[in-house]
Amino acid sequence: MIKLIITFCTFVLFTSYIVNASSPKSPKWAVTKRYGHERKTVLQFYFHDIVTGESPTVTLIAQPIGANPAELGFGSLLMADDPLTISPDRKSKLVGRAQGLYGGASQEGVNLVMGLTYGFVDGIYNGSTLIIFGRNSIMNPVRELPVIGGTGFFRGARGYAVAQTYDFNLTSYNAVVGYNVTVFHPY
Repeated sequence: MIKLIITFCTFVLFTSYIVNASSPKSPKWAVTKRYGHERKTVLQFYFHDIVTGESPTVTLIAQPIGANPAELGFGSLLMADDPLTISPDRKSKLVGRAQGLYGGASQEGVNLVMGLTYGFVDGIYNGSTLIIFGRNSIMNPVRELPVIGGTGFFRGARGYAVAQTYDFNLTSYNAVVGYNVTVFHPY
């Protein structure tokens, strides 16, 4: 009986080593771990929202009638194609792009409704996406947004993104936002 138990334990240890050794490694900006029938992935990257300059990544596509074009307040709608990098430096390694819409949704204060697809281009996440849709109170230094789905590696994802403004220029409206995203998704 003891030999059977030792043989079984050795088999379990050996097969778990084989599975872990052969599984693809996460890039340095993300960590994926298995929990039962689910994976938990934590990603850390920086979102570069460039409103003005040589190569803007955001453009105004709609504005309320009679609104001042210089103001991006309630009713303004913008389209984004923002780079996601591993550090706050825009020239650091590109890990993906955030593409979609956001708009002024509050008559008082500055609150956006964001619907963005975060498409990744690095490591085992290449070709996979996460969808973040929710209210973003951009004047708060830290805010939480829901992850409502995903594709590829993140198919069936659910979770949350914690966004923290790293840099915001009051003249150009350009911003760098750090994202820490936690998602749960099936194997």
